[in-house]
Amino acid sequence: MKILLVEDDPQLQIQIQNLLSEQRYLVDTAADGNRALDKIFAESYDLILLDIMLPQVDGLTILQEMRRAHIITPVLLLTAKGSVEDRVKGLDYGADDYLAKPFSIAELLARIRALLRRPGRECDSLLKVGDITLDTVSRKVTKARENLDLTPKEFSLLEFLLYNKNQPASRITLAEHVWGDDFDPFTMSNTIDVHIKNLRRKIDPECANSSLIKTVRGIGFVIEE
Repeated sequence: MKILLVEDDPQLQIQIQNLLSEQRYLVDTAADGNRALDKIFAESYDLILLDIMLPQVDGLTILQEMRRAHIITPVLLLTAKGSVEDRVKGLDYGADDYLAKPFSIAELLARIRALLRRPGRECDSLLKVGDITLDTVSRKVTKARENLDLTPKEFSLLEFLLYNKNQPASRITLAEHVWGDDFDPFTMSNTIDVHIKNLRRKIDPECANSSLIKTVRGIGFVIEE
């Protein structure tokens, strides 16, 4: 599952991003309204966590622009504790839920899971290729119905490659989506290779060079149907 986190508080943004990454979600971030709109109209997300108070363009305006463009991605508004009027406006403008700051980690994760489980999403929750099935809601991966024990980073790599089946993904693209803004382009290539190698071993212990994840010379990796 791919989530866009729109939050201008650097410390809170990093905290939430790390939390979601640990839960095996793919996380993109934006710290201002203009950047958020650029990403919303350029990318496809399963959920948007949207702070109301933002520089340049506020969250309610972003929400209005999304719904006017018929973008139906679920939106969880992050609001100030006392801003009842903003919450009401947000729901009127098309928000799916809201969460008042400060909030607990457990409640944030529960709200996210609830939105991702809403009717109409079940058919999108399973990503499959061969005998591999990845459930984006339960965060489980199985091979011939046997559970695979993947790390959060391995899960995110596999999920991204499955979302983009038949389309080669560069190492930089993988790093940006899995590690976010924390990646170092000068050292990340080797890190990606190590994680892919470990992932291949778990997918097929008897063949470390699993044919599921193919290397595309000079580009990166791909999963083909």
